Amino acid sequence: MDIKIPSLGESITEATISKWFKKEGDAVAQDEPVLELETDKVTVEVPAAAAGRLDRILAAAGSTVKIGEVVGAIAAGAAGGTASPIRSAPSAPPKAAAPATASPAAAAAPMPGPAGRKALAEAGLSASQVQGSGKDGRVTKADVAAGGAAPAKAAARAAGPRETRSKMSRLRQRIAERLKAAQNTAAMLTTFNEVDMGNVMRLRDRYKDNFEKRHGVRMGFMSFFVKACVQALKEIPAVNAEIDGDEIVYKNFYNIGVAVGTAQGLVVPVLRDCDELSLAGIEKAINEYGKRARDGKIGLEDLSGGTFTISNGGVYGSLNSTPILNPPQSGILGMHKIQPRPMAVGDKVEIRPMMYLALSYDHRIVDGREAVTFLVRVKECIEDPERLLLDV
Repeated sequence: MDIKIPSLGESITEATISKWFKKEGDAVAQDEPVLELETDKVTVEVPAAAAGRLDRILAAAGSTVKIGEVVGAIAAGAAGGTASPIRSAPSAPPKAAAPATASPAAAAAPMPGPAGRKALAEAGLSASQVQGSGKDGRVTKADVAAGGAAPAKAAARAAGPRETRSKMSRLRQRIAERLKAAQNTAAMLTTFNEVDMGNVMRLRDRYKDNFEKRHGVRMGFMSFFVKACVQALKEIPAVNAEIDGDEIVYKNFYNIGVAVGTAQGLVVPVLRDCDELSLAGIEKAINEYGKRARDGKIGLEDLSGGTFTISNGGVYGSLNSTPILNPPQSGILGMHKIQPRPMAVGDKVEIRPMMYLALSYDHRIVDGREAVTFLVRVKECIEDPERLLLDV
């Protein structure tokens, strides 16, 4: 039974085999993954269509393959581990090693004088490593001083590689293409603000135990920011729009992409219809998507259809940044590290838990006034979370 590359989506015509889980001759069970494919969007596993033995591998790991291409075969019903051994010609008996003899040049090299021998010993060199300039080509003390140090340093550098090369994964190549395309196409600009996280932190501390007991998921900050962004997008619809040719398409739904870092690269699963989700519903969806992304189980449908994106660099310690748009979207919000800072509160200076916010936007659609207003609305909702309950 042939192992064929399955269809991976309308826009995907090829993939890269990232690894084989089995070797030729290994037993496989039906529906057991036999290889892993990497596309420019997701990583997927290809299961065995029948139980048997992996009979042939026709495309090695790292190969680029087309949809429908045969990359291996399973001998259905065969016992595992019984692959026919590859016969090879009997090896010839080893030749006796020739006795080591000094090369004519080495044999003819004259012995350095006492000063030269002492200098070589101090430098840790042999006479063959230094070009002699004395009588009959003898190595002198001056020769060691002039040319002895360089070979020693070169030898030390050669002990290990100074650089390594690895092929970019298809996902990493796609990320690079999209980010560069966003910079080349959009009139991208970033505006900044800061938000006092004190009220949200107190609210979370007060209810986090009951929240987790009731809903089976921890209460985080991302759900508050998702709801705050929905409120702001309703007021500033241009940030939820995109350009299609010479038209602006305004979206009357709110599919928020949440950037998730994985070992393979950045993926942005989409939370759909966030205006209809509760805080608990958002936290459950984020938790599930995060787990699937780290396990490489994200599907193409999970990554498409977003209208706005949130990226949280604060989980890695970032204090501030300028996020890059996720085309064709016209806005992305960057969250950052919560940092205690002295702030003027009324007539007093208090230490407050502050977070910088950054909104990158496409200036072709969104005006500066709209971008600033959007960010102020997010700030107001986070600093006064009751607004999220009252929808004001």
